[in-house]
Amino acid sequence: MKLRILPLTLALTAVLTGTAQAQSLVQLYEAAKGYDASFKAAQSQYQANLAKAEQAKALLRPTAGLGATASETDFDNKVTAAGEGRFGTRTATLNASQPLFRPANLAGYRQGLKQVAVAQAQLKAAEQDLIVRVSQAYFEVLTAQESLAFVKAQKSAVSEQLAAAKRNFEVGTSTITDTREAQARFDLVTAQEIAADNDLRVKKLALDQSVGTKNAQPLALKTGANLNPTASGDVETWVQQATEQSPGIEQARVGLEVAQLETEKAKAGHLPTLDLIASYGGTRYRNGGVPSASRIENNTGTLSLSFNLPLYAGYATQNRIQETVALEEKARNDLEAAQRTVAQATRTAFFGVQSGLGQVKALEAAEASSQSALDANKLGYQVGVRINIDVLNSQSQLFQTKRDLAKARYDVLLGQLKLRQASGVLKEEDVQRLNGLFGQ
Repeated sequence: MKLRILPLTLALTAVLTGTAQAQSLVQLYEAAKGYDASFKAAQSQYQANLAKAEQAKALLRPTAGLGATASETDFDNKVTAAGEGRFGTRTATLNASQPLFRPANLAGYRQGLKQVAVAQAQLKAAEQDLIVRVSQAYFEVLTAQESLAFVKAQKSAVSEQLAAAKRNFEVGTSTITDTREAQARFDLVTAQEIAADNDLRVKKLALDQSVGTKNAQPLALKTGANLNPTASGDVETWVQQATEQSPGIEQARVGLEVAQLETEKAKAGHLPTLDLIASYGGTRYRNGGVPSASRIENNTGTLSLSFNLPLYAGYATQNRIQETVALEEKARNDLEAAQRTVAQATRTAFFGVQSGLGQVKALEAAEASSQSALDANKLGYQVGVRINIDVLNSQSQLFQTKRDLAKARYDVLLGQLKLRQASGVLKEEDVQRLNGLFGQ
């Protein structure tokens, strides 16, 4: 009996071509940017870090304050002839101060500016993580759809083989064993179909959760689509690129710079400070002024320099310096650890893509070989040199190879994204590039 291609074609067409409402990878990624809670939290953190960086400028700017007091006084003199009276006092003062020499403030200002670099690195990491998460959910749905389609096609093929075994048994050309083997394989494939259908349902729920769209329908991978490998070149080139552009390394590098500035702030505890201070104030008396005196109104302006030199702080400054030096060394080791981790992740992703491409080629060859083996076993079964179990095993091998090949293709595409993420160069343009591989 010749293997029928029609059931497989119809199953794949029904499951993979989608409907008019099918969404592209770019469309679902754009939806995720406005829905994903983790990404929106990262955007809020980015805005907060930018505001924090602006706060650092206040350390070098002047400060000003306005103070006012009001009081009422009852005066009762029993000794002299001054008698008694009641008067009020109103005082207002405007104070301003401009730091002239404060090394700790300068270091704090420079630390604040580093928050901009941290904010940019964190947002970049969040964007890359979102791309990978959405793409992975997208590919997993497509993988589950293809797996279900292949299981359905295998079930149809096994069903035909079961019917043939029953007919042959009825006419006496085969034993009951052939029928029972075919029935057992049919029951097994039915169980696999139930599992594949449930897996597809779960994967769709995960995609919907990622993008905030109900019943998202990904576009299928185009037939004969070029996987367009990006893992060309030397692995060390990718590692060097990761060292320069990885957001994780950038955050650790800025962390070291902040720790070094913290040491400068601690050392500034031994240094003098100098501020320019200006004030202007006035005092007014109500009801004739103070007792036994004429009305007094005072306006006073002052401009001064305030100098302070720390002499002894109970060894607090020395211990603070020791603390910051230790934290600086910790930040240096954190940077080294980040560089090693990113380098390892980049190498792993690079070799994973290379291995995946090799697996795709091998599975494509295996698919062709499995198809030939199935055709040969079917022919042998018809002429009596093969038994039913040989045909069933060949069918199982062919469809398992098809499922493995479909998964391997999506793994390669996801691996390319993870490689670019590890090296710090993953961008929205990469989503656009992949988007062209999917469609009707």
